[in-house]
Amino acid sequence: MNKPRILWTDDEIDLLRAHIIFLQEKGYEVDTANNGSDAIEKVKNEFFDIIFLDENMPGLSGLETLTEIKTISPNTPVVMITKSEEENIMDEAIGSKIADYLIKPVNPRQILLSLKKNIDQKRLVTQKTTSAYQMQFGKIGMQINDRLNFDEWKDIYKKLVHWEIELSESDDSAMDDVLTMQKDDANKSFFKFVKENYISWFTQDIEERPMLSPDIFKQRVFPHLDDGKKTLLLVIDNLRFDQWRTLSPVFNQYFRTDSEELYCGILPTATMYARNSMFAGLMPSEIKKLHPELWADDDNEGGKNKHEEELIQKQLSRFRRKESLYFEKVGGVKKERWVTDNLNNILEHDLSVLVVNFVDMISHARTEMDMIRELANNEKAYRSITLSWFQNSSLLELLKGLAENDIRVVVTTDHGSIRVNSPVKVIGDRETNTNLRYKLGKNLNFKSKHVFEVRDPRKIYLPSRNVSTSYIFAGNTDFFAYPNNYNYYANYYKDTFQHGGISMEELIIPLITLSPKK
Repeated sequence: MNKPRILWTDDEIDLLRAHIIFLQEKGYEVDTANNGSDAIEKVKNEFFDIIFLDENMPGLSGLETLTEIKTISPNTPVVMITKSEEENIMDEAIGSKIADYLIKPVNPRQILLSLKKNIDQKRLVTQKTTSAYQMQFGKIGMQINDRLNFDEWKDIYKKLVHWEIELSESDDSAMDDVLTMQKDDANKSFFKFVKENYISWFTQDIEERPMLSPDIFKQRVFPHLDDGKKTLLLVIDNLRFDQWRTLSPVFNQYFRTDSEELYCGILPTATMYARNSMFAGLMPSEIKKLHPELWADDDNEGGKNKHEEELIQKQLSRFRRKESLYFEKVGGVKKERWVTDNLNNILEHDLSVLVVNFVDMISHARTEMDMIRELANNEKAYRSITLSWFQNSSLLELLKGLAENDIRVVVTTDHGSIRVNSPVKVIGDRETNTNLRYKLGKNLNFKSKHVFEVRDPRKIYLPSRNVSTSYIFAGNTDFFAYPNNYNYYANYYKDTFQHGGISMEELIIPLITLSPKK
């Protein structure tokens, strides 16, 4: 293994001989320069893992040398060493993207710490993360096999997402495989939990069951309006908790996180059911009964979410609320004046609801386009694409404006998604719907224990076409495929992100309350 190479530039380099010997004994190769010009020449012709740079040198100053080095080798970490503690020098150095800043006199241990932080950090983080997860692995496994309530399942899912993100930043791919197996085990147990408990939630008092989609406005939006706060409900369609955790550092540049919680979406975990339920404050069968003109059945060829604004207005009226409402739904296209127009509208209304479909569009595009599937070929890459979109989106520009104007923001979603792998044959009549994670129809025929069948949809407040209609929901990473062209569809949809069924990723979804830092 090659020794890490250091370039140490200081006009008094001979006085640092003891430091250099110390580093050499620790396994580092050290080259030296006693002025900025020589250092620049060395960087042009040789590779260095890290550069130590004295700020106060005759000829080219440390800051001038730093600028030249960054032009030649922008990704090489540079540690600035200086006698000066003047704030403007620190600001200039940090603004030039130095890796570290040390004040003379430095001792060998300070240098070693800086090296480990900037060269060995990846390896050390990998070792620490792997060790920490190995310690947690057994505890999580024991919890998964217990009889848990929904709050305990939320805790399990939070832990698994935490370790998934931590391990994705390390180099230990073996532990990724271990975590994947543990998530699979957790989803199998979670499926059993939902299968055993979901129906009973609709016979319990609201305090005894999890918070569900129709509870969101009453429990997490209206209280902000009662406090006199202008509020935006931001619904990012198909946003999983791990994706939220990836986006949250960007939000936190402008907003303080007042609460980060998880709630339970409803079945099916699909937009036409879950989002309509959230906006109406009702379960789907209640919407169809009370507002039949605002409900489109699953087999309807037209849009099934055309009446979202009307459903929100109906909920406001039902609770005798008088707040003014602004509603907007947007995909991935950046419109001229979109930020300005939406900012002005949000500022003029008490309650604003913004639906953003871009994450859902990524999910669908990944299924249909080989290029997107290649770009998002695993969970880490899927999160990365989501983050890249958000960092360069009109939505972020809008949120900056809201932070400047003291607008409370509630971020949530209607459902998440899971990457499916295992096809399950299902037979139904020609009216059976096309979703891969749930089906409704007459005489549905399947052979899998990983299916939750509800023969009486009234028990879970879902609408029926007729008295023979039943629903089935896929669990774990299964997806439904018809016998006709079975092999083609099984291969086409394998390793795609889908929703509608039962998994932690689809059902346990984020609900965040933010207030502006300003």
